[in-house]
Order: sequence, then C-alpha cells, then structure tokens
Amino acid sequence: MPVPLLDLKAQHATIRDEVVAAMMKVVDAQSFILGDPVAAFEAEVAALSHARYAIGCANGTDAILLAMRALDIGRGDEVITTPFTFFATAGTIHNVGATPVFVDIEATTFNILPDAVRAARTSRSKAVIPVDLFGQMAAVEQVSAAVPGLPVIEDAAQSIGARRMVDGESRMAGEMAAICTFSFFPSKNLGGYGDGGMIVTQDASIAERLKRLRVHGGAKQYFHDEVGYNSRLDALQAVVLSAKLPHLGSWSAKRRENAAYYDAAFADLAAERALATPYVAPENESIFNQYTLRIPGGRRDALQSFLKERGIGTSIYYPLPLHLQPCFAYLGYREGQCPESERAAKEVLSLPIYPELSRAQLDEVVAGVTSFFAA
Repeated sequence: MPVPLLDLKAQHATIRDEVVAAMMKVVDAQSFILGDPVAAFEAEVAALSHARYAIGCANGTDAILLAMRALDIGRGDEVITTPFTFFATAGTIHNVGATPVFVDIEATTFNILPDAVRAARTSRSKAVIPVDLFGQMAAVEQVSAAVPGLPVIEDAAQSIGARRMVDGESRMAGEMAAICTFSFFPSKNLGGYGDGGMIVTQDASIAERLKRLRVHGGAKQYFHDEVGYNSRLDALQAVVLSAKLPHLGSWSAKRRENAAYYDAAFADLAAERALATPYVAPENESIFNQYTLRIPGGRRDALQSFLKERGIGTSIYYPLPLHLQPCFAYLGYREGQCPESERAAKEVLSLPIYPELSRAQLDEVVAGVTSFFAA
C-alpha cells in the first residue's frame, strides 16, 4: 500500500463543497484583492493567536521580511536565528541588508537555544528570530528574557494553533513575541490553495506600518509614506483559509493521535536506540506539522531508500544547516560551530503524519520502519 508523505487530495475531498462555495462568492463578486474576506480572516487568525492585530500578506517569506522592515532592520544590523530551519528565515535577513547570526539548537526539540542567543548578542543585534520547528513552539519567553529589550520575531510558519504553558498560563503561537509570522503554504496544517502569509502583533503602531508596507508603503492609494512592497493576501486564499480554519483543531488533534500511535509502535526501537521518536517539551502542545525521527549511526539515508522502495513517502527537513549553505559562505562559518544542528541534519527523517492517514496506512509505515531494523 503506497503511503505518500502528504495527501492534499484526501483533505480536499472532505471539505470540497464548503471551500468551492466560498471561492465562488469571491468569483461572483469579482473582488480579489484584500477587502472583506481578507479582513474577516485576519480577525479569525488574531483571535486564534490571542493577538490584537493580524495583517495578511502574500506568503510566509514576505511575512518575515515585512516584520523586519517594520522594525527598521537593515544594513549594518545583526539578526540572531537558527541554522536548522527552512531557508526563508535567514534569506529574508540577508534580503533586508542585515547579517544572519546563527546559533545552535536544542538536541531534543530542534528549537533555538536561549543561552546561545544570549551569548550571540552584540551592539549590532537588532532582533532574534526563533522558529517553532515541526509544529512545536520555541521557548519564546526564555528567548525574550535572554536578550532584554531586543525584539523577538517568532517564525511560526509550522505552528499555527500550537500552545505553550508559561507561568501556569496557556500561550498561543503568536501571542508572546513582538511580531509573529505565519505561512499558509499548501503543505502547512492550515494551507491555502496557493501561497499566503500572515503577521500578528500586539502593537498598534507596528500593525499600521505593516498595513502600509504590504501595499507599496502607503495608507492612501497613490500616496506613499515610504517604499514598501506588493505583498497582499488574495481574497480567494482568504476564503479558502477561513473555510478550513474551523477544522484546524481537529486536524491537529488527529496529527497528535497519529504521532502517539507511531511513538507506541516504535517504543522498542527507541529503547534500543535504533531511532529516537520526536520529543515534545512538557510545556508544549505540538501540532505536528512534521513527525521527525532521528536515525543515528549513519543509517538514515538507507532507511529512506528502503521506505521509498515500499512506496512510503519521507522527507529530510533539513539536509544542510543554513550556516553551511554556499550562499552564506561570506559569513565565515565552519563545520563544527553549530554541532547539534549539524548532527540533526545527518539524522532526521520525517514520516507521513497528515490527519487523513488510515490505520492501514499507519501500519504500513510502521511495518516499513520495523522491517528495516529487523533486517
């Protein structure tokens, strides 16, 4: 039985009628850019994230770039971030003219180390961008405490709806940082039918500036306070996402259920240290954007090939840490400077975790992994 890494058609089949009906209202209205559908979805995301303001934009990459522009980050500034994440996080730092400063990650959660952030701060530091990797929130409150006065931009592209307990209170992804960014790329837990992004904040002045920056830097058409961008969330994407949003909680719960099933099935292999199942910090509730194993001993690639032969989809997030990417060679990083990130890149392998997986498909994945180690 083939098991793809992700099956968007299976999800679409369950919500097709409501999504198509919502899209057709926009088509019939012939109003495609911003407008009421985008404003309504922004309000929904703000409520979910316990944020005062939400500003839609074209994609998750632009969300990070606009966030930095709203904080006046540019040439000569440094932004501290993780090397173990998707390229957009560091690419946008470079593209606003600033310098990415990479610090290592926790071996357990793969998220940025607050102590390493503290050590990396200099007089040129202008912000920190922790990433909520694989659906589990970073320790945003600890990062903020490590660098008092330095704005935190939470990259929550993989964690919309995730929670973290802080001082006995449940905090949502997007609630604690100065600015938080989301992506609605189709593969995300809340994915559009194309690109889309969102920025949330508690700060009214930041929100107003973000609204200007996404439309060429002007609050009034044809009048420009600054040079901005063309980065608007389409109304079609907004209504698709609004239609899907009520399902997000149950989809994330099913991902956690699938993760627990894998955890139990792989318990013996984990006890033997043939692999390590995902670690979720006790403070966190993950939405499992990915279910990522660690395969030590140099056997990761062999396992991936073995599963591919059985028709089981997998992916490696991420095979080369950002500090070692050729495009960042000018920064002068060398192998060994972020050892946990480098080790993770050699060991991680993500399995299918999407909510529509059947029990038979889950068992097929389990059988594939256990057969490999039994051989």
